[in-house]
Amino acid sequence: MLLDRPALSATTFDGIRRLLFEVSGISIGPGKEALVAGRLQRRLDALGLSGFDEYLQKIRNRTQDDELQIAIDLLTTNETYFWREPQHFDALAVQARAAAAGGRRFEVWSAASSSGEEAYSIAMVLAEIARTTRPTLVWSIFGSDISQRVLERARRGHYPMERAQRLPIDLLHRYCLRGQGDYAGTLLVERALRERVSFEQINLIEALPAIGPFDAVFLRNVLIYFETATKAQVVRAVAAKLKPGGRLYVGLSESLHQVAGPLVSRGPGIYARPEDASP
Repeated sequence: MLLDRPALSATTFDGIRRLLFEVSGISIGPGKEALVAGRLQRRLDALGLSGFDEYLQKIRNRTQDDELQIAIDLLTTNETYFWREPQHFDALAVQARAAAAGGRRFEVWSAASSSGEEAYSIAMVLAEIARTTRPTLVWSIFGSDISQRVLERARRGHYPMERAQRLPIDLLHRYCLRGQGDYAGTLLVERALRERVSFEQINLIEALPAIGPFDAVFLRNVLIYFETATKAQVVRAVAAKLKPGGRLYVGLSESLHQVAGPLVSRGPGIYARPEDASP
């Protein structure tokens, strides 16, 4: 016998949408009631609540920040994978080789890193350049996300093998360990690479901490969830963390039309901070 599930009313759905926008800048569009209810139902079950209205009251109470963070995690986390939109890794490699030739340290920020696949893909690109060029490349990668839950997964570097279906086989063999026995069907990013990548929780709509400046910032496939004003705010803040001449990488389907500020387009999903531009 199926248990009756509480319905998510239009009023409560709107309240959840407004709260999520207030704390994360992410806009959930109309018609997403089933998605929101499906993701939050487990919390009603865990907390013994009878309805979504009770849950909204709970997360509105700012003394319940732990539960609010759980709700943010559940509503903002999206699946990702290694080697997504590889054109950007080619462009990044050009940047990194130029830095190596000039004896400059190369620093990258994966600003919406989710569970870490993007950051580790970048790390493999830079590790390959450091391994094969002289003078060698000195590099570091910083990853951030609003969700503590996905950052914990990123630090572990342990993934289902299907997340690496697009990863070049030579990189898979060189930088990942295949799971055996109980861990069959999974991979673990090798320790040496994991130790080169640090992760920290950052909410992009809040004042950014003292990080950077960076040669490259990856902010891919996240701006689509922001309204125009929030998008402009985030782009402006992130651009201020770029070195002169640095690159901002956004999703190939994303555009910075009307929100690019000082940034100049350098190809699909690639924007540059001019050498002489102030952030």
